[in-house]
This record gives sequence, structure tokens and C-alpha cells, in this order.
Amino acid sequence: MKVPMLDLSEQYSNLRDEMLKALDDVMTSTRFILGSNVKKLETDVAEFSNVPYAVGVANGSDAIHISLQACGVTAGDEVITTPFTFFATAGAIARCGATPVFVDIDPVTFNINPELIEEKITPKTKAIIPVHLYGQMAEMDRIMEIADKHGIYVVEDAAQAIGATYKGKKTGEYGHTATYSFFPTKNLGAYGDAGMIVTKDEDLAEKMSVIRVHGSKPKYYHHVLGYNSRLDEMQAAVLNVKFPHLKEWSEKRRARADIYTALLKNKLMDKVVTPVEVSDRYHVFHQYTIRVERRDELQQFLKEQGVATMIYYPLPLNVQPVFAELGYKDGDFPESDKAAREAISLPMFPELTEEQQSYVVECIEKFYN
Repeated sequence: MKVPMLDLSEQYSNLRDEMLKALDDVMTSTRFILGSNVKKLETDVAEFSNVPYAVGVANGSDAIHISLQACGVTAGDEVITTPFTFFATAGAIARCGATPVFVDIDPVTFNINPELIEEKITPKTKAIIPVHLYGQMAEMDRIMEIADKHGIYVVEDAAQAIGATYKGKKTGEYGHTATYSFFPTKNLGAYGDAGMIVTKDEDLAEKMSVIRVHGSKPKYYHHVLGYNSRLDEMQAAVLNVKFPHLKEWSEKRRARADIYTALLKNKLMDKVVTPVEVSDRYHVFHQYTIRVERRDELQQFLKEQGVATMIYYPLPLNVQPVFAELGYKDGDFPESDKAAREAISLPMFPELTEEQQSYVVECIEKFYN
């Protein structure tokens, strides 16, 4: 059996007619930049996130960068984040001219450990970026308590966590901003690059709206240095077709996570550490990530059996070559190092069948037995 990491074909087949009409409507209108589709998506995503403002941008990486710039992060500042995340989180900090300051993770959730944050705060600290990794939110009340105490901004990296909640609140309800990626593999994915920022703050929303169009307001009058980072009208049309299905798809992901966990605990309880959904959170399972010994050998074996997997992430950001000048070394963040050695993500998408999941677990069992 072949089990892909992600298969979007059934999703497209189900939405094909509606999708083609939406794209044809855009082309017929000839309004391709910041048109009605972008405005509708911004309105709907803001409402979904329980905040008043949303700003569509070109991708999730720009969403973080523009958020930081709107918060005033600049050269000489420091921004605290986790080393166990995708490069874009720290890359956005560096592109502002600021310095990423890393804090180790909670081994249960893979998210930044809030109890280690305060010791890293200095007079240069301007912001914290908690990453809601794999679809489960970080411990936001403690993070906001620390941020408020020290008067620093919080930008939630929610690229993998649209629809997730912590104590009944969604991404964006805690931080000064929250950023979404609509990369095609995400829970809500475009057919190319796309991103969005949500916020409760009207002033930040206005700043970010200006930054995304070369810092221009009114047109051809530039008061800040901005970028060409607009959410594309055709990608917005795709996302508007998909958006009404997001809650259903999240529930299907959660159901498939339950199946995986039941199968693995029944057969491999002593070999596999399954994901933990903390009791006060709603996990949307962008990834179903387990911890195992002999991880790389397992991945190769599963590949031979036709099962795709991914390792998110094999090398923590503190030891990435591009950040060598920061002076970090192996062992500085033991939990992140351990996760980088042990974590492996199994196939996860709403259309995944129970038969496919059973086969994946049977293959894992075969490897360890």
C-alpha cells in the first residue's frame, strides 16, 4: 500500500466545480490585486479568529516579518522564540535586523517553555514569538503575563494552528498579532503562497496594511519602508472556496489523530510516544508527530513499505549555519535537541482512511518487532 504524507486530490475533486467558477470570476472581473476576494477572506478570517482586523499578505513568512516591523522591531532589538520551528520564524526576526534569542521547548507539547522566557529578557527585548507547533497552542496566558510585565510585544506564529484554541480563546485573541500561513500543505491551504495577519489593535492593522503595499498611503506617497507583499486575489478566491470547510476538516484531523493514538497505544505503547492534547487546548493536528528511538532507521523502513513521513525539524535553529555568529552550540537546548532526534510526523490529512492508518501502524510495529 502507498500512503502519502498528504493527498489534496480528493479535496480538489470535491470542490472542483466551485473552485473553477471562483477562479473564472476573478479572471472575468480583471481585478487581480486586493479585490473583493481578499476583502471577503480578511473579514471571514478576522471573524473566525474573534478579532476585528485581518491583513492579507503574500505568505506566512512575510506575515511574521510585517508584524514585527509594525511592532517597531528594528536593528539592535532582540526577539525571543523557540529553536524548534521552521526557519521562517527566526528568519523574519533577522530580516528586521534584530537578533533571535532562543528558549528551549516543553517536551510534551513541543512549544516554547514559558518558564524559561523571563531569564532571557534584556533591555533590548522587543517581542516574543511563541510558535503553536503542529497545531496546538502554546501556554499563552503565562506568555502574555510575562510580556505585559516587561512591556513587550507578542506575535503568535500560528502558521500551523488556524482554528486551535487555548482556554477557549483562538490564535490572535492573546497576542498583539497572530500570523497564518496558507501554504498548500496547511490545514487551510491555497494553491500557491498566501498568508494573513490578525490583530485586535487598529493601529497595528493600519500599519501592516500600509507596509504590505510598499509603505504607501496614499498611493505613491511613502512614509515607511514597506514591501510588495499582497495576498493574491486568485489565491484568496481559492481560500474562500475552502474556508467554509475548515471546521469540518479540523474535526476529521482530530478523529484521525484519535485513531492513530488508539492503534499505537494498543500495539506499541513501549516504543512510541504519541502526541498529547493538553486538557485546556483544542489541537487541530496540522501534523501527527510521534517520538521514537531509531527514528531515521524507522523513516527509511517506512519509505520502503510505501509510507511517507516527514521530520519536522531535523536541525534546531540555534545550530543552523546561517546563525553561527550567534554563538550557540549543540547541547544549549537539550529538549529541542532531543526532539530533533526523535520526532517523526506520520501521514495526516482529512481524507486519510482508517485502512491507510492501520497499515502505517502495522509497518511501525513490524519495524520494532
